[in-house]
Amino acid sequence: MAAASRIVVKVGTNVIMRDDGSVSIGVLYGIAESLANLRREGRQVLLVSSGAVGLGAKRLALGAKPNKVALIQACAAVGQSQLMSMYDDAFDKLGVRVAQVLLTEDDFLDATRHENLRAALTTLLHLGVIPIINENDTVSTFELDRPEPGSERRRVFGDNDKLSALVLTHIDGDLLVLLSDVDGVYNGDPQSEETTVISESVGVTDEIRNFARGGNGRGRGGMETKLEAVRIANESQRPAVIANGRTPGILDMLCSGKAVGTLFSPGKRP
Repeated sequence: MAAASRIVVKVGTNVIMRDDGSVSIGVLYGIAESLANLRREGRQVLLVSSGAVGLGAKRLALGAKPNKVALIQACAAVGQSQLMSMYDDAFDKLGVRVAQVLLTEDDFLDATRHENLRAALTTLLHLGVIPIINENDTVSTFELDRPEPGSERRRVFGDNDKLSALVLTHIDGDLLVLLSDVDGVYNGDPQSEETTVISESVGVTDEIRNFARGGNGRGRGGMETKLEAVRIANESQRPAVIANGRTPGILDMLCSGKAVGTLFSPGKRP
């Protein structure tokens, strides 16, 4: 991890948002500062950030989590501009330039669009810019309505966890960091005092999958979606880490080689 030069960091909704639906400014600015530090070290970083729908719902004063596709799209449209504005302000204060990149399924399915995306991201990185990536929920409902198995549509990504892993593999990244609101993958019930965080694993084992639990609250994903992202990264021979994004300086610790969170190493090729 300490040697990784091109890093993809995914930040979940539950990391940057409080329980009341407002933004945790301290957490967001702390992550921005850590990413800026990595950039100053000469590393290339890409940020995949959730939170637009939750921010939009808060700004529109919705009493409950939206469940209709059109309403979720509206929340995404309102929240994305606010999300990007906060990131832009945070990074600007740190002297770092950022760029918004909103993606749809077609950006990975269509060969020409895929090559254009790869070229654009690579150019931004060479210019010292941090791309801030999200699903374009306003025009793409693929992630929002979650088609049933057997649908004619081919699912490429259904959440930002998997999206971050695909970005990692398509731009030849070295490390995937998935920041959640838990310290890593636990070997049992996280609420139990006897349960501990699994520090390292070679790949995603069946035992670890059994520890995964469903999504919670505002975010779409849960530990299962993070493990799927880890699997994609490991299959491309890249390590991945699941760690607590609310821990101050977590990215600095991870990228200096400290053992925090759960590290999934790809192991040797057969």
